[in-house]
Amino acid sequence: MSDLVTGDAVVLGLRPARLPSRALAIFLDLLVYLTGYLIISIGLTLATASLDPAAQAAVSVASFLLVLVGVPIAVETLSHGRSLGKLACGLRVVRDDGGPIRFRHALVRGAMGVVELLGTFGAIACIASLISARGRRLGDVFAGALVVRERVPGARVMPVPPPPPWLAGRFSGLDLSAVPEGLWLAIRQYLTRINQLDPQVGAAMAVRLADDLVARTGAPAPAGVPAAAFLMAVVHERQSRDAARAFGPVAAPAYAPQAVRPSTPQAAAPAPAPGPAPAPAPVQGALPAPAMPPRPATGFAPPA
Repeated sequence: MSDLVTGDAVVLGLRPARLPSRALAIFLDLLVYLTGYLIISIGLTLATASLDPAAQAAVSVASFLLVLVGVPIAVETLSHGRSLGKLACGLRVVRDDGGPIRFRHALVRGAMGVVELLGTFGAIACIASLISARGRRLGDVFAGALVVRERVPGARVMPVPPPPPWLAGRFSGLDLSAVPEGLWLAIRQYLTRINQLDPQVGAAMAVRLADDLVARTGAPAPAGVPAAAFLMAVVHERQSRDAARAFGPVAAPAYAPQAVRPSTPQAAAPAPAPGPAPAPAPVQGALPAPAMPPRPATGFAPPA
């Protein structure tokens, strides 16, 4: 079982799940869903005993689609790819770029699962998973998703480094809807392995990825901002938007300085007498303010 590798020869720190663990997770999920379906079916049979056979058949089909198709889609969407079976087996469904799945990914996987898992008793899913290099079934391929292992001994997912504090919130109005998932994948994996690349090669990759990102967003290249810092800030902005959609708006970034309040109330100091403001006294040992690098007319600033 090897790591995923992108087209830029950057290793992705996620390990795909294979057929045995996926089959066990699906078996546990189906056991739970079928148990719930049987209980609901018995209740509906007793409740619709006075209806005609056509109405009973319609209710039965609706309950089947709701419990065995709708509930798995809702569970994967709300849990971000962790159903009960996957939680027990240490698996998770993620996008191709490693991010959390959304409703459309769960919908495609659930719709294809009716044919792969229920219609053919898992035969098509098993064949597709054995043929695929990443162990994906057809629903994963069409949804652009991947089932990965979360609990891997000795494995660690490399996080994306945070952007510089002076770029916080600068790209909040950037339109990211036209950026494809493949470009996000390349940017994310470049940033997670930025310290392992040769400085010159890494700088060239950063400029190329930043130019592609600027072309997709339609916004001009920010002057005076290094390409790597620009990529970090935009990826952090996208992660913040995903977190806001999933868990609600975030009050402030984690790295933003917070104001410190005194633990005990103090008496208010008397207001100073009106007059000209005194000049600030020089601080002993203070460092001079760093000079900002000259901003080029177009493009990104060269790496330091």
